[in-house]
Amino acid sequence: MLGLKLATDPRWVNIVESNIEEILTDHAWCEQKAATNAITIITNNSEHEELVTELIKLAQEELEHFQMVHDIIKKRGYVLGRERKDHYVNELYKFMNKGGNRQQSMVDRLLFSAMIEARSCERFKLLSKRIKDPELSKFYHDLMISEAGHYTTFIGFARQYGKGIDVDKRWQELIEFEGQVIQKYGKSETIHG
Repeated sequence: MLGLKLATDPRWVNIVESNIEEILTDHAWCEQKAATNAITIITNNSEHEELVTELIKLAQEELEHFQMVHDIIKKRGYVLGRERKDHYVNELYKFMNKGGNRQQSMVDRLLFSAMIEARSCERFKLLSKRIKDPELSKFYHDLMISEAGHYTTFIGFARQYGKGIDVDKRWQELIEFEGQVIQKYGKSETIHG
């Protein structure tokens, strides 16, 4: 369904397990950024009522995920660390068309968002199947389902509002680009790292 070019090496889970506090902190900030991204899309495209309505729900869900991760951090006696830069997302951002019209910018932002959700979904699936911690295994399974829904939402809106744009071609280009970017990652205890 996701069509990613490169699967995450399952040994990444071993890296994650070596520092659960770090992965949880990174994950919490990923959820906050996902909520902020949805709000940014709303801000830039407020004339699209259906998009606004659905992305408000999505932003609220992402904030709920942020709270859920923070609750796990507190329950385990950890502290939410400072926000981290997400180098993967920053590299992926370079794909977006900076000089196009508003419609092209919107489609690219929606596809960019779909890609992040797709990669997160893939990582959460891997965590749910391979992490030895039963609580986190179930938690990441549940979030995998949610991320898949977000991926579908973003792709659907890109197609809906991308009239006159070959959205599927652009998506394939992003899949190829992401396949090159992700080769540098999977070596640290971060969601996209």
